[in-house]
Amino acid sequence: MLSKVYSAGLLGIDGFIVCCETDVGSGLPQTVLIGYLASEVREAADRVRTAIKNSGYLLSPKKIVINLSPADIKKESCNFDLPIALSILSSYGIIKTEAFNGCIFAGELSLSGKLLSIKGTLSIAIAAKKAGFKKLYVPSANASEGSVIEGIECFGIEDLNSLVSVLNGEKTHPPHAIYNESGYDYEIGGDFSDINGQEMLKRATIIAVAGRHNILYIGPAGTGKSMIASRIPAIMPIMSMEERLETSRIYSVCGMLDADKPLLKKRPYRNPHHSISPNALVGGGIKPKPGEISLANHGVLFLDELAEFKRETLEILRQPMEEGRVSISRLMGSYVFPADFMLIAATNPCKCGFYPDRNRCNCNINQIKHYLGKISKPLLDRIDICVETRLLNYDELRKHGSGQKSTEIRKIVENARIIQNERFKNDGILFNSQMDKKLVDIYCTLSKKDEEFLKDIYESRSMSVRSVHKILKVARTSADIDKSEQICRRHICEAISYRSLEEKYWGGIMR
Repeated sequence: MLSKVYSAGLLGIDGFIVCCETDVGSGLPQTVLIGYLASEVREAADRVRTAIKNSGYLLSPKKIVINLSPADIKKESCNFDLPIALSILSSYGIIKTEAFNGCIFAGELSLSGKLLSIKGTLSIAIAAKKAGFKKLYVPSANASEGSVIEGIECFGIEDLNSLVSVLNGEKTHPPHAIYNESGYDYEIGGDFSDINGQEMLKRATIIAVAGRHNILYIGPAGTGKSMIASRIPAIMPIMSMEERLETSRIYSVCGMLDADKPLLKKRPYRNPHHSISPNALVGGGIKPKPGEISLANHGVLFLDELAEFKRETLEILRQPMEEGRVSISRLMGSYVFPADFMLIAATNPCKCGFYPDRNRCNCNINQIKHYLGKISKPLLDRIDICVETRLLNYDELRKHGSGQKSTEIRKIVENARIIQNERFKNDGILFNSQMDKKLVDIYCTLSKKDEEFLKDIYESRSMSVRSVHKILKVARTSADIDKSEQICRRHICEAISYRSLEEKYWGGIMR
């Protein structure tokens, strides 16, 4: 007897529908699995047979052929244990085939028949809804995650035996309540008011967040670089539902979602160690999985001790920083992971970490250049703001509660974002940092005097065209924060000051 049950697999962070067909007939008793399967799916034959037996169903020995289609996409993970078991039971006449109408099933089976949690339930629910299915059956541990998607009922099941009883109408099982949440938690790791002094650093950070500009902090150890970076998510605007769903899907396929909180509330903040491998940073592996840049999607990727990272690790960031996604190609197919992050980087100016304090730093110019040489010019070209931190004097260090709170700064950022949303509503972008040359010419106009001023700077410093565009984009954000329609001289000067460090440390004017 032939039976058909639908399930879903994962390709990257996207779900795709899988049809599980089972035929039970005469022949040498065996279970045959076909359909371009990974090893863990092939192992399901023994696992499922044992789970069925331990659930109290005795099957007569027959030849069982199970096909998972489509055959051109490799099926991975243990999600298919449950649909395989159900299709076998249906082929034996234990479950009525009409019970599967409009239903998707996904779950791993233990040998006792208990359903174990799976990864990617959120993506599976989205794929099931798009395909027109009305019901989704998953392990109880994943029911809250599946209930996030409206328009499809999600049922959390404990074990195979109870699911068979539900499908046969022997008992009822209500769907999991639609996921509901209250409030929004902004605060992450402290408040901006905790930071004493460093007014230029804080101002540069506010501009960076408002315009989604990548930023690099350079300065001696212990000057607050990591402290201010850890507080950046708290001043970023609230995540939209689209951003939350996309980022939560990434965490779902990585198995990093909290069962009780299936939708991320806080913007991600990822701080990988400088010894991280390229694959762990951008994603990859034999079975490609999202890396740190994808886990930082719509949030912050903080690379502390930037000059300590291997150069080849840093260089692999360049394309994702431009495109907001990372593409990984394998023989089995291509995988695309979102990677729309804001880069916050920090580095000491030298190996000892004390330059420019010549009382403690003995590094010569060549040693400093060699240390910072791992940060290539193409990578720097993707960083709009470079700002230097300094050691505080004692009075600044002991001055408490003098700075703006995160809630106050967040309102400033949100107002600047509203201005940008209105400006770019017909341009297909969201932030000043995303402007191309054409949009820079449209939205970054200067007065005649300021145009001459910038021209003099351009010629005297032998700037590149890219550097001028960066200055104009940062100046545009600075003007937005000040609620100024016109970019003024002070905005241009401020933006230029954020380029001076690049000339100092990578332009050969250190002394």
